[in-house]
Amino acid sequence: MRRFSFLLIFALIFGGAAASAGAAEIIKPKIIIVTTFEVGADSGDKPGELQYWVEHEKLTQEIPFAGGPHALLTNADRSILAITTGMSLINAGPSIMALGSDPRFDLSQTYWIVAGIAGLDPNLGAIGSAAWAKYVVSDIAQSMDMREAPKDWPYGVYMLGADRPNERPKNGDDVGPNGPYPLAYSLNGALADWALAQSRAVKLDYTPEMKSFAKRWVSYPATQKGPTIFIGDSFASNHYWHGEYMNQYARDWVPLLTGGKGKFAMSNMEDSAIAGALYRLNAMGRADWNRFMVLRTASNYTMPAPKQETKHSLTASYPGEGRPAYEAAYRVASKVAHAIINGWGDYEKQVPGEAK
Repeated sequence: MRRFSFLLIFALIFGGAAASAGAAEIIKPKIIIVTTFEVGADSGDKPGELQYWVEHEKLTQEIPFAGGPHALLTNADRSILAITTGMSLINAGPSIMALGSDPRFDLSQTYWIVAGIAGLDPNLGAIGSAAWAKYVVSDIAQSMDMREAPKDWPYGVYMLGADRPNERPKNGDDVGPNGPYPLAYSLNGALADWALAQSRAVKLDYTPEMKSFAKRWVSYPATQKGPTIFIGDSFASNHYWHGEYMNQYARDWVPLLTGGKGKFAMSNMEDSAIAGALYRLNAMGRADWNRFMVLRTASNYTMPAPKQETKHSLTASYPGEGRPAYEAAYRVASKVAHAIINGWGDYEKQVPGEAK
């Protein structure tokens, strides 16, 4: 009898605990905002990528998150969830994989927006500009010091399996996400076009400081028009490269890997790892690849201004301490986020931009 009573008590206590855990509310955010770093506190001081989201969207509820360097943040109705992945590929990919695998969340119908700053090719626009990507490209490569490279090479970086720069692998290896070296991810182009249409009219800052900075770049016409919003692709690397030769490498590399369809716009250190994680989460049924968007905004250029030393350009402070880019990332991405939230009756089932 005593043994039976003990077993009954055990079952009631631990069975009740298990039922309570199983009954915990599964969180189903409509939008996940992916940021990569914050400068200091989450609000009230010098901003990074996260701060404007916290302040303007009231992301004041913390959700502990052992899978990343920062707690997850959400708003009162949990429609928006923000993750800060940590900088570089080695941080970004595991953080996204951890979130996507977390049993507390159902992300099967969630939209993902990367909203981060980047280096911009000066051929394409002004500081503070924003680009929605249709392609995300990585840089798995072979390289050698230019002092040891053949004299006719434009730079010392070339693709694995190729014989020289600006060539695809000779053995025909797939360079897409299913290949041995995933180098190119094709995003949902229709969704990117829709996002651009929703956000094209967003007003971006063009301060006197930004106008003064632009005077150094008068030989690049696109830098003189003020910030714009456009379609442009993302090139992500753990290697924080900079300079005229490396910029040309990126200009060559992106169309090479996308069959001439992509165009290099923004350099960063996270997007290919984020894309790789989401591609696998899609295969696991934990996320929807077709709901993934990448927005990058220009905090700096990827090469020095005319007559400026590359080393000085690389270490120089961002114009406005990066605020024009942080502001642009929030304003542009939030316009799209709220369009999805407000149209959730349609967009829960139907991805915008795609034919019904």
